[in-house]
Amino acid sequence: MKKLYALLPFLGLFLIACEEDTTPIDDTPDPIEYTAGTADFSNYVAVGNSLTAGFSDNALFRAGQEASFPNMLAANFALVGGGAFEIPYMADNLGGATIGGETDANMDGSPDIGNRLILSFAAGPAPVPVAGQGSTEITNKLSGSFNNMGVPGSKSYELLAPGYGSLAGLAVGAANPYFVRFSSSESATVIGDAVAQSPTFFSLWTGANDVLLYATGGGTGTDQTGNLDPSSYARNDLTDPMVFAGSLDAILQAMTANGADGVIANLPNVTDIPYFTTVPHNPVPLDEATATLLNGAYNAYNQGLLLAQSFSLITADEVAKRTISFSPGEGNAVVILDEDLTDLTGVDPGLINMRQATEEDLLVLTSRTFIGTLANPADPTSINGVAVPLADKWVLTPDEQELVENALAAYNQTIAGLATAYDLAFVDANALLNELKTDGFQQADGSIVTATFATGGGFSLDGVHPSPRGYAILANAFIKAINEKYGSNLPGVNPLDYTGLYIN
Repeated sequence: MKKLYALLPFLGLFLIACEEDTTPIDDTPDPIEYTAGTADFSNYVAVGNSLTAGFSDNALFRAGQEASFPNMLAANFALVGGGAFEIPYMADNLGGATIGGETDANMDGSPDIGNRLILSFAAGPAPVPVAGQGSTEITNKLSGSFNNMGVPGSKSYELLAPGYGSLAGLAVGAANPYFVRFSSSESATVIGDAVAQSPTFFSLWTGANDVLLYATGGGTGTDQTGNLDPSSYARNDLTDPMVFAGSLDAILQAMTANGADGVIANLPNVTDIPYFTTVPHNPVPLDEATATLLNGAYNAYNQGLLLAQSFSLITADEVAKRTISFSPGEGNAVVILDEDLTDLTGVDPGLINMRQATEEDLLVLTSRTFIGTLANPADPTSINGVAVPLADKWVLTPDEQELVENALAAYNQTIAGLATAYDLAFVDANALLNELKTDGFQQADGSIVTATFATGGGFSLDGVHPSPRGYAILANAFIKAINEKYGSNLPGVNPLDYTGLYIN
């Protein structure tokens, strides 16, 4: 017993030691200290088009503006001294607007500025405009200056155009309704209003509409290469590369004149966006009787091609390219007009420039609701895309795609060169959007964001503009480029914090 008592002091020490060993250890990591590096983010101004404004689902609306990539950048900049980021908000989340109280001021039968799209399952699923009338009135001027100078629909040279925010100019098509709302004066330019804010840092992403409007219009515009007068361009023309280069250089001269640092992005390929990758070239199902009827109807056209070949008016290759043939079952190609075919109408008015589409043709997203409709409601055989060829605006042919690719290559070469010349951070948005299409981006929860229309999470329902989640992926690319260039360590954003699809 005495031996046991003698051990008690040692047991007490042992128990005390055990208690000390089990004392909780605070392993909370030290908070990260963010730094701006050599950049000054105190007054950030974003310049660009709809991609900068936060346009998505075919509209500009408040929630989309809040989810714009510049607003995400501004939130990061606020961690290292960035100031307020003012946005020229639309009045609501519908996106639609009136001009002088009118929804169709240009009287073309559709709203000038319509509501955003939602995915309806009533007869689909299919994108439809959300119900209601937007309360934004374009002629109600907003006061103050705005850090987000993204103007939907703007081309590169239009950012420098005096009067682009003029109410009077709007009536004659010389102004942009979105800029009309917040321009500083009737003679203001977008860049002038941006520079007047004395930015310490800027982002610039422009040029998409210089090529995209031609493409989304199915190549109905004109390639203006060689024409240095943009005032003579139609809305859906391709901008001359020298005009683009001169405009971009002038913009950067103005934005950097007071020593501001910045970041600039290049342009994605149109073939990487769902607007051109969703509708197949061969969506037509036919029963045997209908296929036989159609082949009979096109027989005279096919024989006429052979006759033209016999007179050496066209080659055998063109005969094969233009010959129209249908088969019972799925997978019949639509019939399209192609202005690049040899014009034979002078010989035979029935030999119009038509052929069936191939997998190299890009049908625009909006054709999905047009193919199969009737050109003449009183004639059940006048099926668009089958008995009646699709007009040029519904398809981007390989020849038209080549024009787009040439212009895009020239624009992107200019952007990369000027990024170096002005010592700016550079974002390869072209490569990023290509990766979104081919591989997608895996998120922290294991999901993968892709460019698949409606379900991929990367693009909105207009097939052209990113979804909020897609904009977040872009924002992270901008942040990465900024960190690498200026030595900052901004954290970026979590794309999962932003929706991949609005469902109401």
